Amino acid sequence: MPGADPPSATDAVVLASARGRWVVACAVLGSGMVMLDGTVVNVALPKIGEEFGVGLAPLQWTVTSYMLTLSALILLGGSLGDRLGRRRVFVIGVVWFAAASLLSGLAPNVVVLVAARALQGIGGALLTPGSLSMIQSSLRHSDRARAIGVWSGLGGVAAAVGPFLGGWLADGPGWRWAFLINVPVAAVCVFVAIRHVPETRDPDAHGPFDFGGSVVGAVALACATFALIRAAAGGSALEIGGVALAAVVFGVAFVTVERRIANPMIPTDIFASRPFTVINVMTFAVYAAFGGYFFIAALQLQVVSGYSAFWAGAALTPATILMLLFSARSGAFAARIGPRGPLTVGALFCAAGLLLMLRIGPHAFYPTDVLPGALVLGVGMVLLVAPLTATVLDAASDEHSGVASGVNNAVARAAGLLSVAAIPLITGTSANAGLGAGFDDTFTRAIPVFAALLLAAAALSWVGLRPTPPRRARIHRPEHRIPST
Repeated sequence: MPGADPPSATDAVVLASARGRWVVACAVLGSGMVMLDGTVVNVALPKIGEEFGVGLAPLQWTVTSYMLTLSALILLGGSLGDRLGRRRVFVIGVVWFAAASLLSGLAPNVVVLVAARALQGIGGALLTPGSLSMIQSSLRHSDRARAIGVWSGLGGVAAAVGPFLGGWLADGPGWRWAFLINVPVAAVCVFVAIRHVPETRDPDAHGPFDFGGSVVGAVALACATFALIRAAAGGSALEIGGVALAAVVFGVAFVTVERRIANPMIPTDIFASRPFTVINVMTFAVYAAFGGYFFIAALQLQVVSGYSAFWAGAALTPATILMLLFSARSGAFAARIGPRGPLTVGALFCAAGLLLMLRIGPHAFYPTDVLPGALVLGVGMVLLVAPLTATVLDAASDEHSGVASGVNNAVARAAGLLSVAAIPLITGTSANAGLGAGFDDTFTRAIPVFAALLLAAAALSWVGLRPTPPRRARIHRPEHRIPST
């Protein structure tokens, strides 16, 4: 099939060509749609709770149902793209995501919304790895770093616009438009992909798909999520213990399956790289902190501080804007001196920024109570997110670009999923509690826990990474993966 294999040096797409620009534009539209949806929905959560008359637990499930299917299946999405064709799987994911978004926007009750969000996560799992791997596999090698820089910068624009757009939609036309807006964007994305993006795949990928690993991994995450939320909702010890034990059993089974089958979603040799393994452990700690923080911060600003949805979204954007402006330079700086220092210092800054956010309370004054923490957090994210993603990409071969992207994304999404699910448990808040002034106690108890995770990430970076710069031959500009929870 013409164009199915990775392009050779003579037929690789040149970034400066019209086709090269279309490839990047298509990847930006796809990943930007997912990123925008995450930030928009997060800000709209209080309005969703108000319309459906629900408390904390259903809002948790609105987020975690999406994160569950996304994190559990994103590995399969990367593997499917490498084998069946990255453009093909990307297009299927975009169409699926749009259909689930339409269902979410029309949901008559919270049960349908949670189910639609789970379907939306499946679409996101198919398209997210492909957005980066299409660039990695289609463009000529010398253009990739620049292309990824353009892609990550424009993706950062989507992340920066998301909170503003989400707040405006929630306060104006309604939260349902946070989902419905995806439909026309997806239509444009599919047209561009089919018309302009070449098909590529990994020629060495063969054998049956690892559907068994996908199912076992999804069940393990689902059981862990259910156990955490039920523990805070007053479930019986027998129920919680049984589900938690099932999570452990299925987790062990997942590792066993991946080690023994001939064609796993996660090739075991990908973890032979020490930086790849260390960075993925760090990713879990970092995105558990970010995922939990962004979930409770949007609620705290609206429920406790009295901000409108629009101004709550605006209050969270300084960190994103700083990343948009400076992450590319941070990635280049980390490539010159090695990721160990920037990762360590960045995690420490992020921890300090979260602790400063403890000033957010009733009638919080933005310039003194919110902005200082947002700025310190932004500086930390600039130093942290860029080398975090760049090191993962640098540690993987081009042939496994989809799998490597899928592994790192899965780790980040699973961390956010479990973090949001655990908030009531770690703060002593009932998952059945409504949203009111008492949410301030939940916020002030959760923030130190998230800061501690970032301190642990800083320690892991300093101890686990060698103080040597990476190879200069492969410098990547990283993605702006703003936490979608």
